[in-house]
Amino acid sequence: MVDATTRFFEDLDRRGFEPLLAKTAGTLRFDLHEGAQTTHWLLQIDRGNLQVRQEDREADTVVGTGPRLFGELVTGQENAIAALLRGDMTVSGDLRLVLQVERIFPGPSDARGPHHAFRREGL
Repeated sequence: MVDATTRFFEDLDRRGFEPLLAKTAGTLRFDLHEGAQTTHWLLQIDRGNLQVRQEDREADTVVGTGPRLFGELVTGQENAIAALLRGDMTVSGDLRLVLQVERIFPGPSDARGPHHAFRREGL
C-alpha cells in the first residue's frame, strides 16, 4: 500500500507542470525523520516544471519534519505555515520556496482558494 506522501510526490512528478508555480524556480528537499531513519524527497521547480526524486542532495531549501506530520500536510489535515510556526517543521535555506510550494498542498476539504484537491486514485 502506498502512503499519502508517496502518492503526493508521484502526483507532482506525473503532473509535470504546476501553474501555481509558474514564477518559481529552485530545489526543495524534504527530510522526513523517524528515529534514526530519514527519507528524502527532492522537488525541482523550473518556472512551474516539476521533477521529483527520492534522493539526498543539496537543495536551495531543506524542510525537516516527521513522516506523520508530512502525511497530514499532503492530505489537507494540517497547515504547513502553522506547523512551521509551532516548530513542528524546520526550514533551512530559502523560506520563500516553502511559501510558494505550500500553495500546492491541499487545504481542508471545506476550504476555498488555490489549493488543489488531493484525491486518492480510484475514488
